[in-house]
Amino acid sequence: MEHNMVGWFEIPVHDMDRAKAFYEAVFKVDIAIHDFGGILMGWFPFDEKKPGATGTLIKQESYIPSQEGTLVYFVSSNVQNELDRIEVAGGHIYQPKTEISPEHGFMAVFIDTEGNRVALHSNK
Repeated sequence: MEHNMVGWFEIPVHDMDRAKAFYEAVFKVDIAIHDFGGILMGWFPFDEKKPGATGTLIKQESYIPSQEGTLVYFVSSNVQNELDRIEVAGGHIYQPKTEISPEHGFMAVFIDTEGNRVALHSNK
């Protein structure tokens, strides 16, 4: 395989404007909304020169936000930075910053404004 196995992710949303505002506030990024014939997608920033997958927020009737589904991990320099913005942006912290191990760093989990369970990972 020529690249890492994860190449794309989609986070289901009920309210695209609310979800866009939440993720922009938490990660301090701009999310571009695109309408593909009634399927709304909010694209996360992507730099082809950097490693890692990119993805989108997605609003379409077959996509249902859930806390039980696949868990997406966003990479961070320090998960506490984003955790400090979660509740102000309308989400809530599900699992606070937790050390995985000295070799594997830290993780945390939050629930976004749409009801999705999403994780963060950092080495610090």
